[in-house]
Amino acid sequence: MLSILLIFAAALFFSGIIVRTKSVCAGRRGPGVFQPIKDVARLFRKGAVYSTATTAIFKAAPVIYMASLLMAAACVPFGNMPGLISFEGDFVFFAYVLSLGKFFCIIAALDTASSFEGMGASRESLYSMLAEPVFFLVMGSIALLTGNTSFAGIFASLQTYGSFFNFGTALVMAVLLLLVAMIENSRLPIDDPKTHLELTMVHEVMILDNSGFDLGLILSAGYIKFAMYGAIIANLFLCGSFAGSIAIFTLVQLLCAVAIGLTESFMARFRMNHNPEFIFSLSAAAFLILFTIVNL
Repeated sequence: MLSILLIFAAALFFSGIIVRTKSVCAGRRGPGVFQPIKDVARLFRKGAVYSTATTAIFKAAPVIYMASLLMAAACVPFGNMPGLISFEGDFVFFAYVLSLGKFFCIIAALDTASSFEGMGASRESLYSMLAEPVFFLVMGSIALLTGNTSFAGIFASLQTYGSFFNFGTALVMAVLLLLVAMIENSRLPIDDPKTHLELTMVHEVMILDNSGFDLGLILSAGYIKFAMYGAIIANLFLCGSFAGSIAIFTLVQLLCAVAIGLTESFMARFRMNHNPEFIFSLSAAAFLILFTIVNL
């Protein structure tokens, strides 16, 4: 229960810190940390407008997407405290319940009968498919090291047997998981959330037809997804002390948000045909971690 409360609390700040970091790097005053949440609250007070070309799939997709994020967040533990949903192999369930939400977003984009949204859906499905092995290689490596197949067992064992898990390996895993989060949320350098050119858009073009309450659900689900991946990364470094674990969790979430803001401030978007190559390179790095752990 504590983990999901911490994820929700982090989600309130995560996107705002990214925006503030980009504003500082650009030398602008910029909006406040809570501006993204205020924007979502304003959308929640508005009604949704639906095209006559859409069906019930388009209307149901934002709710299913949010539900999938909430269920996935319920699987994430906080150190040796299991999440609301915890069982052997729950990290596989975590990945595929996220895929279920992504699937409904994709078919909702296709349901609009827009060629641009179909193009964005095709790209997002490709990038998600290529990023999936990175997550499984990282989690599978830790599962192999600890002998556990549940989130709670894996991260509790890391605290118990910390001497077998050096800081460098944890840092590489953290970077890989952060990059997976950026790919899953269609951020730079894979996608530019601020672009207005449909030919180069990925996620943003998929939700062009969403409005009002539905758009608010999609945006807030994205904030939760970032905080959720930040919570998984934080679990790699948590200590036995409760107060120390809270401090590490907060620091990791802050560092992840700042890192994303800095990346989006100083990196240009990759050319579209280079995105698969970049994601494949992440899989190669994850394989190196797996081989390192196998040879321990």
